[in-house]
Amino acid sequence: MGSTMAVKGVFQVVSFIALIAEMMAVYEDQVGKFDWRQQYVGKLQNVAFDTATQLSRRLVVTTEKNVIAALNARTGELFWRHVDRTGPEGRIDALLTLGQDAVTVSGGGRMLRSWETNIGGLNWEIPLDAGSFQLAGLVATSDSVKYIAVVKKGAISLHYPSNGHQKWMESLPDSDVVQYEMLYSGGAGVVYVLGVAPQKHLTFVAFNVADGELIQQVTVEAPWIETLKDVCGMVGSGTLVCVEPFSHSLYLLTLETEQEMKQVPLQTLALEIEVFQPKIITYQPSLASSPLSRFFLQVSPNHFVLLQCQNGVVSLVRDFAQALLISFATAGEKTVAAVLFPKPEVVKTSGTSDAHEGSSPEEAGLLMYNIQLYLADSGRRLLETTITFSVEKNCGRPEQMYVQAFLKKDDSVGYRALVQTTDHMITFLQQPGKVLWTREEALVEVVTMEMVDLPLTGTQAELEGEFGKKADGLMGMFLKRLSSQLILLQAWIAHLWKLFYDARKPRSQVKNEITIDNLARDEFNLQKMMVMVTASGKLFGIESSSGTILWKQYLQNVKTGSSFKLVVQRTTAHFPHPPQCTLLIKDKESGLSSIYVFNPIFGKQSHVVPPVLHHPVLQSLLLPIMDQDYAKVLLVIDDKYKVTSFPSSKYVLQQLQELAPSIFFYLVDIIQGKLCGFRLQKDLTTEEIWQVVIPPELQRIVSVKGKRSNEHVHSQGRVMGDRSVLYKYLNPNLLAVVTESTDPHQERTFIGVYLIDAVTGRIIHESVQRKAKGPVYLVHSENWLVYQYWNTKARRNEFTVQELYEGTEQYNSTAFSSLDRPHMPHVIQQSYIFPSAISLLESTITEKGITSRHLLVGLPSGAVLSLPKMFLDPRRPEIPSEQSREENLIPYAPELPIRPEWYINYNQTVSQIRGIYTAPSGLESTCLVVVYGLDIYQTRVYPSKQFDVLKDDYDYVLITGVLLGLVFATMITKRLAQVKLLNRAWR
Repeated sequence: MGSTMAVKGVFQVVSFIALIAEMMAVYEDQVGKFDWRQQYVGKLQNVAFDTATQLSRRLVVTTEKNVIAALNARTGELFWRHVDRTGPEGRIDALLTLGQDAVTVSGGGRMLRSWETNIGGLNWEIPLDAGSFQLAGLVATSDSVKYIAVVKKGAISLHYPSNGHQKWMESLPDSDVVQYEMLYSGGAGVVYVLGVAPQKHLTFVAFNVADGELIQQVTVEAPWIETLKDVCGMVGSGTLVCVEPFSHSLYLLTLETEQEMKQVPLQTLALEIEVFQPKIITYQPSLASSPLSRFFLQVSPNHFVLLQCQNGVVSLVRDFAQALLISFATAGEKTVAAVLFPKPEVVKTSGTSDAHEGSSPEEAGLLMYNIQLYLADSGRRLLETTITFSVEKNCGRPEQMYVQAFLKKDDSVGYRALVQTTDHMITFLQQPGKVLWTREEALVEVVTMEMVDLPLTGTQAELEGEFGKKADGLMGMFLKRLSSQLILLQAWIAHLWKLFYDARKPRSQVKNEITIDNLARDEFNLQKMMVMVTASGKLFGIESSSGTILWKQYLQNVKTGSSFKLVVQRTTAHFPHPPQCTLLIKDKESGLSSIYVFNPIFGKQSHVVPPVLHHPVLQSLLLPIMDQDYAKVLLVIDDKYKVTSFPSSKYVLQQLQELAPSIFFYLVDIIQGKLCGFRLQKDLTTEEIWQVVIPPELQRIVSVKGKRSNEHVHSQGRVMGDRSVLYKYLNPNLLAVVTESTDPHQERTFIGVYLIDAVTGRIIHESVQRKAKGPVYLVHSENWLVYQYWNTKARRNEFTVQELYEGTEQYNSTAFSSLDRPHMPHVIQQSYIFPSAISLLESTITEKGITSRHLLVGLPSGAVLSLPKMFLDPRRPEIPSEQSREENLIPYAPELPIRPEWYINYNQTVSQIRGIYTAPSGLESTCLVVVYGLDIYQTRVYPSKQFDVLKDDYDYVLITGVLLGLVFATMITKRLAQVKLLNRAWR
């Protein structure tokens, strides 16, 4: 009888789980309705235009994010994309194009691949022999390209482009001393490899293309040379030209005949040189022919000269002062050079028309640039080939330019240009300056983000203004309310007219574009402003429902590797005060920090002047106290333990003095394994009150995580099967500290978890997972903690969940105090097996905390799994009992399932996931989720289904008809009853 009841209970629980899973599924008609994905590639390293047709339809690019992709030249969208491994193993070292194929060398020369550029298919791949990769190139004979050459530190190998098979491989002489950095093949059946012994000599080696025979090995004295990259290049018929920065000279060497470099002082060319930062730029139009005899010498970052090397004589062709970028291109038999110049500002005279009509681009916040085309042979400028484009002043400056030239029907040269700026924005231009498309590739490196509520509409703000202003009496308030209602009525009629007008149009012609002018909060606060901060120092404001970029701001002085912290000091709830965000930027090298304050809705810098930070910042915290303008106070602690508050008005300082004894913070020193707790004094100094030392020689701190400040706990306890209450241990000051052993041996590795009270420094609980190692992913919320690690003994991924309870009696039901806790909590712990590796872990959050919690698990495949927290309940019983069935506890099973319907992004995978951000909406059932990495994906999740909203397929017509029918039936019944009573009275 007992076994039958147990089986029945298990069947009921499994049926309940199946219903839950079905409720979380995404239906076909919902795909793309509440979610969107934007795909990116990253900062460009190499660009190759499709030369199969006259007008390139695609661009093949490789990026710093280990991506090779093909972009649509007309729209900028992805044709296809392949993402290699993260880190050095997947780095793409070289890109070579050969007809319809693209050849890449990746992983430091470990893999050679060939791609079909039309569909992105892999033609072939072969592993290469071990060795430090130097360079790769194509080797041609007199008629066509024949082989792929790969140069490593000690060897050169030739491969067939059809299948990648190796033709021959030869050792490079003196490779322990010489660094080989250049490859040259002029189509004569000989391939040259050039190298340099720093500050000693230059070496070039010639091999026979047919059999790899060593033909020539020459060493030339050059004690001034350090490297060949950027300072040397091949021109003409096998002539090496190098620039020497100290003597302001060029050096020439003909590989076939000469064995000594010829010096050519730049003074003989009559060049005016103030700042000399030289760089050589050469060009070879066809691999089956010799390089151009013309080449560019970059004298300084803004100065280029076009030179010609003919028969050992260098002459000046044209001087390009104030040039920013240059690029060679070939159209038919013509070779041209594109030069990018800054457009000079137009000085307006007093006779100029009014500012509205004659405002210059500079006054509009734009920087203008010109791209001009010149013939490489003569340096003559081609008329009617100028491209003029603009860049916003709050964006980056042009950094790279790639040009694709083509012949028009009248045999003139046309071209298109791809410009990449320092903020990683890509712009594709065509004549006379039309922007075909842009891509914001800085979004592949989002480091932090926040969601901000949208502002009220004008009518809503007008209605709110009634309660914030003093009226002139009862009649004045009545007239104010009447005018507000009239404005609302007018807006409602305009909305109905727009719906009627759009309903008569085809759906393809209805445009509901979201701009910064028509932003407004929706009824359920589902639309928000996503403020994203990227590693390049560029800020974005993105509308969450459509993914439209509404504003962007580039911080020019941010250095590479800086860290960021973004806080929302004032939301849009305090009308008429504008919302305010503060970005704390910390330089990696110096440790110094700066504060940038801006409006998150419009992206404009705030007029509020932030404090200047003169010392490196150790910690920052946002306090719940506000100033007179409803801005929360940000405390910044520097390395001298000095506290700086922002804002720092007298009202704020007075509040800080009153609340100082209740303000605590902590600092973590990972190197020394030390956690220190501090308290704020009334004179705004700090006092150390506790210290916890974790021996760094045994274990190192890998993560410290507290609870989210905006999360709400709806229930203080958990109802048991016997109707008693198990109260949660809800300590808002609890820190979860994760450590990992320093001993790499498999038998001695372990993961440690410490729960520490940040106010008293008391260790509430500690646990150790033996024979385990990281990376450890952690979620800390309410009274529970979930973390994932790798079990080295069982060789599997495991989850461990810990829940903390006070017991069946609550010590203090009104307020929690870390200073008054005589009893330690009761900790329940359980572990589970997870059948996949993970990339990230986060939990859902809702406005009131009523909805059930789900864990959002980012997988290496790019999928995001919504795992119900009830599967990670440490109280799941091995044998179900009557009480466990009352609590709806799932029977314990060591393996956690992965159901396909739990994927919240179905087939919209996010490559290289860096973060998962969750935010509450106006609906308690709905949590907003943003997943960012190489792509950005935004969606909504409903952990407990949509219990507070009617379904989209709700039958309004049927319900309306039923209600009208009941009304008519009531009226008829009432009339019949009246007639019946009248007839009865006449009897």
